[in-house]
Order: sequence, then C-alpha cells, then structure tokens
Amino acid sequence: MTARTSKDWHGCPIRYSAAIFGDNWCLLIIRDLIFKGARHYADFLNAGEGISTNVLAARLNKLEEEGVVEKCPDPEHGKRFLYTLTEKGISLVPILLEMINWAETWDGQSEVPTDFAIELRKDSSKMAKKIINDLISRR
Repeated sequence: MTARTSKDWHGCPIRYSAAIFGDNWCLLIIRDLIFKGARHYADFLNAGEGISTNVLAARLNKLEEEGVVEKCPDPEHGKRFLYTLTEKGISLVPILLEMINWAETWDGQSEVPTDFAIELRKDSSKMAKKIINDLISRR
C-alpha cells in the first residue's frame, strides 16, 4: 500500500494537512528550519530526536514533493545541499506559533523559553512577521 499524498486527499482541510504532516517527523523538520536554523541534512540528523537517515531522506523528499521545502546545491560545498522553506512552507509560521502556544499552556514539561512564550502571547502576529522576514532573508 502506498502512502497517501495531499493529491489524494483534497477537500477536507484537516485530511489535506494530515496527508502532508501526518507524522511527527515532518513537523520537526519544519520546526528545525524555522526555529533552529537548520539548512543541511546533518543539521536535521543532529537535532536530538534520533531520526534515522532513511526516514529523514523520505520526509525531506515528501516535503519537497509537496512544495513545502526546496532543495538546492550548496554553493559553498558542491556535494551538499541546502534545504529552505518555500513560500508555502513559510506560511506555516503562524500555525506553528499557535501550536507552540497551545503546547506551552498544556504541557507541564514544556521547553518553551519563558521570554519566548511571553512575547508570543503579547503579540503573536508581530512575532510571526519577524520570523517570516528572517526566513526570507536567509533564502
């Protein structure tokens, strides 16, 4: 049985989103691109969650196929690639910020820094714009 893609699951917005982000690895890769400055394959491997190389390769490929991530040669290192968020991927910033806010509220062991949580709750829209501008400038 082949995995469903967003092409198979149009219509329902939750079903469409689940087809792209239906496992934790895709969201963690996006998290690392947005909040941890990850750009290279090794950055994702060394993020601390213990993703295997085959799972990482499959999820990066899936996110690229879905138009969320773009892969291009690293101009500084010919054999390496850079991964960046596309416009579609960058548009996830406000959603991830809301997920962080929700989790920080309900997870008693949240690792969200206090200053980040306060700034997020004070003006999430302003924070989203700043993060988006930073991501665009890194492209």
